[in-house]
Amino acid sequence: MMDPTRLRALLAEGLVIPAHPLALTADRRLDERRQAGLTRYYADAGAGGIAVGVHSTQFAIRAAGLYEPVLALAAAEADAAERRGRGPLLRIAGAIGPTAQAVPESETARRLGYDAVLLSLAALRDAGVPDLLAHCRRVADVLPLMGFYLQPAVGGRDLPPAFWRGFLEIEAVVAIKVAPFDRYRTLDVVRAVAESGRAAEVALYTGNDDAIVADLMSDFAVGPHAAPLRFVGGLLGQWGVWTRRAVELLASVKECRRRGGQGALELLALGQQLTDANAAIFDAAHGFRGCIPGILEVLRRQGLLAGRQCLDAEEDLSPGQSAEIDRALARYPHLTDDTFVRENRERWLA
Repeated sequence: MMDPTRLRALLAEGLVIPAHPLALTADRRLDERRQAGLTRYYADAGAGGIAVGVHSTQFAIRAAGLYEPVLALAAAEADAAERRGRGPLLRIAGAIGPTAQAVPESETARRLGYDAVLLSLAALRDAGVPDLLAHCRRVADVLPLMGFYLQPAVGGRDLPPAFWRGFLEIEAVVAIKVAPFDRYRTLDVVRAVAESGRAAEVALYTGNDDAIVADLMSDFAVGPHAAPLRFVGGLLGQWGVWTRRAVELLASVKECRRRGGQGALELLALGQQLTDANAAIFDAAHGFRGCIPGILEVLRRQGLLAGRQCLDAEEDLSPGQSAEIDRALARYPHLTDDTFVRENRERWLA
């Protein structure tokens, strides 16, 4: 577990944090070789962290008895990457469910050397703000906390401004992943961070896969005399594929800011292309039903995975989604990192 001061400093720099998918064999067992290969890919692509046990990893790993094995495998590969001399690779563990589940999951993550918890509140759908905050404080007693505003289409719930104001009073909060796929709800979080006076110590990370570049490029005005707030990085399912390009994109955004906005129009245009590609991968046309299979399908086509099997045998691409992915790949080949993967895949999967 990283020192909290160092953790805050690294998060504030702005990192690419892929939401780590799950590699399964044809009979839906953990494919340890390819699971480890994915972590090696993210490390070598230049990611600043990995998020494991989150939506992209499939929440069903809990019922399948895979939560601890999957987290342990990713942590071991992150340790190995750091021993090879790359920079620190943050380890963020997803925790879900009621308090009786989320706290033990966080304790497991701490024991395995994870640095923070990304806490989903989807299971507490009917809880009021006081109960939600009590739940968050219990988890924050175990590990530093990354807030999570998950879009309702994939199981999230509405989180009112009063929740975010109270959440930001928890000292152990180090960052918030804002992923409601909704500009109004996104602004609720930004405003709460500004009003909390903790903008310098709580990093904003976009999880809005439909607006990645727009979030990263925007200054959010929060008052006549206050410095604008910014999203410094992203923790994204979209960044679980084409991760090398994601690292380059974030570097380009930072360079654009250093140069006073030079290249902003080109980056915004690239952002619209990425949103179009994400619509295919995430299956926006069918309410994101094929989101996880879409991510797995792209990795399968790159040869990093053997298939796109999910733990739920009924979970697969939606009708027409494969053709949409074909279209996106043909239209935007510059968004992919196929050459990088092809040159290193054999080593990652060794």
